[in-house]
Amino acid sequence: MASVTSLTDLVNQRLTDALSATLPEADADPLLRRSDRADFQANGILALAKKAKANPRELATQVVSQVVTGDVIKDIEVSGPGFLNVTITDRAITDNLAARYADTDRLGVPRADRPGTTVIDYAQPNVAKEMHVGHLRSAVIGDSVVQLLEFAGETVVRRHHIGDWGTQFGMLIQYLDEHPHELDHEAGEDLQESGQAAMSNLDRLYKAARRKFDADDEFKTRARRRVVDLQAGEPHTLAMWQKFVDESKIYFFSVFDKLDMEIDDADIVGESGYNDMLAETCRLLEESGVAVRSEGALCVFFDDVKGPDGNPVPLIVQKSDGGYGYAATDLSAIRDRVFNLKANSLIYVVDARQSLHFKMVFETARRAGWLNDDVKAYQLAFGTVLGKDGKPFKTREGETVRLVDLLDEAVDRATAVVREKDTQGQLSEEEIAERGAQVGIGAVKYADLSTSANRDYKFDLDQMVSLNGDTSVYLQYAYARIQSILRKAGEVRPAAHPELELHEAERALGLHVDAFAETVAEAAAEYAPHKMTAYLYQLASLFTTFYDKCPVIKPEPPKDVAENRLFLCDVTARTLRQGMALLGIRTPERL
Repeated sequence: MASVTSLTDLVNQRLTDALSATLPEADADPLLRRSDRADFQANGILALAKKAKANPRELATQVVSQVVTGDVIKDIEVSGPGFLNVTITDRAITDNLAARYADTDRLGVPRADRPGTTVIDYAQPNVAKEMHVGHLRSAVIGDSVVQLLEFAGETVVRRHHIGDWGTQFGMLIQYLDEHPHELDHEAGEDLQESGQAAMSNLDRLYKAARRKFDADDEFKTRARRRVVDLQAGEPHTLAMWQKFVDESKIYFFSVFDKLDMEIDDADIVGESGYNDMLAETCRLLEESGVAVRSEGALCVFFDDVKGPDGNPVPLIVQKSDGGYGYAATDLSAIRDRVFNLKANSLIYVVDARQSLHFKMVFETARRAGWLNDDVKAYQLAFGTVLGKDGKPFKTREGETVRLVDLLDEAVDRATAVVREKDTQGQLSEEEIAERGAQVGIGAVKYADLSTSANRDYKFDLDQMVSLNGDTSVYLQYAYARIQSILRKAGEVRPAAHPELELHEAERALGLHVDAFAETVAEAAAEYAPHKMTAYLYQLASLFTTFYDKCPVIKPEPPKDVAENRLFLCDVTARTLRQGMALLGIRTPERL
């Protein structure tokens, strides 16, 4: 179905036509926005009057005389020094909502005219290490940006750049070769099993290997030799490494499944996936002069990046011993994504603390000609998850919080809330558990997404699962409440009645529903899921006001009014459901 022209665009076009008729030579932009003084306010007259050396209020009056009213614009008046206050007709609001309602798949949201290809790098856990609270934001923010971009019409390629290569694997493999009894005794066949137990054991062995590596220089030498064996493809070493990778992936899938996220194996391309490109990447950078040798290492220098001593801090692409650092891998990944995947945009959902690294990597790629005005890279940097005390989130023992433990606690808390609200015992234990998972995981995601990505936020489960305030639970209950209203309406079904006058609360709700398409476009263009959460919270709040002031079922209104109000309920519910889906959050039909 064709997209629906928003009321904002309809009004904007009417005002643009009127401005052009008044000032034919002017570059007419009404600067239209929503307003609490009217439905819309246009502020563009002031700048145009200044350019034309005209009185802004007189110019505004001339523009008003050119505006076509009646079908879309009910009233337009000059306010203040030359603002235009615009009121929409009730019929236009209802007609527009009816057109969106008829498009059951997209609610009239247009697709991009010229979609590009975006590669988004997110959810990047490390092999042989358990996921912790620090992995939450990249996964949740990245998944929502993927949903937003795909819904807006962009071609999206997912990439999960897992940590699956380097010194740590030589260390771990060497440790297990020297201490095989630890694997046999502690885990038995765990490496052949799936799930948390095997990963917990691998994580424990990794920490033991790290302690020995740091304390024993002879072991450190043996471990580094094992890295050389790994890089050379020695069969036993490579088989051990592959076992760790396979087992870790099974664990990753279990955690992402708990997070209600789809991760495809084909999208997991770790550091090892670029090994064959590293030497060529270094050669291209050195031959082009982008990188130079410094004390045996291949480096890229920047005028604006200096250390505390005032000396330049380079990006080291290849170490003096011939080994490759993270920079070589990241630059090879850019080459792959630009030249093989044909990407126009590269998005990296990565901790803000890595901003300097990515600034240098992106600048290096630009100097090499791999990034340019047509192909851009952007770090969607995110802040830290804090505890209630405002400090980085830790356990009481000072350890990093395991992500699985955090999600389990959220589900437990949410399940208790669902059970408490089910006062009439309508839900079975199985349904309570299912709703508890949907509410708990939704609460965690929404708390993360409702904060601008680059800001830190406090992880407060009590607030997250609250029915009051800006929480996913509030939105999920608003959706479930509407479904209950629709079920109780009996034979009266939703139907639009454009001929009816609307209550003030109906108008406010209708105008906000119509703004959904603009919000999708803005949130996708700016990689900003928090703009969608803000929109949805206001939508649920406006619905609450509408339902309080406009009887839908009791006291029973006239049939046409009841049908129109049920229509408003249903189009609101569909918008809530679609908006929440773009955040990766489910909306249960009953709660």
